[in-house]
Amino acid sequence: MDTSPENAIALNGAMRRNLVLLTCCQAIGQAGNIIMLSATALSVITFFPHRDLATLPTTMQHIGVMLSVFPAAALMMRMGRGFGFRVGSVFGMAGAACCGLGVYTATFWLMCLGGLLLGYAVASLQMYRFAAVELVPLSHRARAISWVTTGGVVAGVLGASITRTTFDVLMPLYLGTYIAMIVIHLVVFMLMSFIRFPPMPKATSVEGPKRSLWEIASQPRFAAAVLSSMAAWATMLFLMSASPLAVVGCGLPQTEAPVVIFLHVMGMFVPSFFTGNLITRFGTVRVMAAGAAILLAGILVALAGIDAWNFRISLALNGVGWNFLFVGATMLVTTCYRPSERGRAQALNDFLIFGTTATASFLAGFLQNHLGWVPLNQAGLGLVAVAFLAVVWLRLQREPVTA
Repeated sequence: MDTSPENAIALNGAMRRNLVLLTCCQAIGQAGNIIMLSATALSVITFFPHRDLATLPTTMQHIGVMLSVFPAAALMMRMGRGFGFRVGSVFGMAGAACCGLGVYTATFWLMCLGGLLLGYAVASLQMYRFAAVELVPLSHRARAISWVTTGGVVAGVLGASITRTTFDVLMPLYLGTYIAMIVIHLVVFMLMSFIRFPPMPKATSVEGPKRSLWEIASQPRFAAAVLSSMAAWATMLFLMSASPLAVVGCGLPQTEAPVVIFLHVMGMFVPSFFTGNLITRFGTVRVMAAGAAILLAGILVALAGIDAWNFRISLALNGVGWNFLFVGATMLVTTCYRPSERGRAQALNDFLIFGTTATASFLAGFLQNHLGWVPLNQAGLGLVAVAFLAVVWLRLQREPVTA
C-alpha cells in the first residue's frame, strides 16, 4: 500500500469510519434488493394464475429506478446526501410494506406498486458508489468505489438467508419476508444518521458553471463509460434472470438454481476486494477490457454444454465480468463532471443504465420460454461486443484516462 502523505491523510479515522458505515448500508440495503429478486416471482405465483407476469413487479422496480434517478439526485444536490439517502430508505419501507400488503390481500397490482416504490430506494442505493468517491481524496476514488461494492458480498449471503428463513414464518407465504425487508430499510435509515457527508457544491463553483446534459454526455469518456455499463448490466441481468428457468428447463433439479445464483452473486461482489487495486495498478481501460473478456468467456462456457458446472462457471464468470466493467465505468464517470454537475451527470448515467436493465429483465424470461438458453446466450454475444467496442473506442481517444 502506498504510504505517501496524501494516502496517509486519506486513511484517517473519520474517512475510514464514514466509508465503513456506507459499506454497511450498501450491504444491508442491497440485501433487501436481493430479497426482492429472490422472493417476488415466487410470492406472486402463490396467488396469481398468470405465471408469465410473475416477474412484472421486479420489472416495475427497474422502471422505478429509471424514473427516480433524476428526482433523487436533485433532492441530494439541494438537501445533501444524508437526507436524500434517508428519503430513499423511507421509500424502501413503503415499497416493502406495499408488497407485503399485496401478498396478504392477494392483490397483484399492489405488488407492482410496491416494486415501483422500491425503485426509488434502489436508485438511492446505486448512488452510494458516487457518495463514496466524495468521502475520500482523488487518489482513493477507485478503492472507495470498490470498498462500497464489496458490501454486495454480505448482501448476497444476508439476502438469501433472510429469504430462506422467513418465507414460511407467517401466512400467507413470504409475508414475513417483506416484513424483514421493512426492517432492513429501517436499519439503513438509522445508520445513515451517523455518516458525515461533505456539503454538496453550489450551482456554480471555481471550476465553472454547469454544462448542459448534452455537453456532458457527448464526452467520449462519459459515452464509453455509459455504453460499457449498459452492456455489462444488460448481459448480466439478461442471463442471470433467465438462469433459474434454464436450469430447470435443462433437466437439472430445482435445488441447483440457488447454487447458480449464489455463485453468480459472489462473482459480482467478491472481486471488489481487489478491483480498485487493479485499476490503480493497471488502469481503468485495461480492467474494463478484462471485464468484457470475462463476460465473453462466461457465455462461451454456457454455450459449451448444459451440465450443472456449465451453469455454475458461466454465471460466476458473468458476475466477475460485470464487476470489472461496472467498477471501471463508475470510476470513469467520476472524471467526466464538475462538482456542480455531479447530481445530473450521475442521474443521467443511472437513468440510461436502468432503462436498459428494465428491458433486459422483462425480456429474459420471455425469450427463455420461447427460444431457450442457447439462443439467449448467443444474443448475449452482441451485448458483449458493444462493451468491447466501447472500450476500444475509449482506448483510441487522445485524452488520457487515469485511475
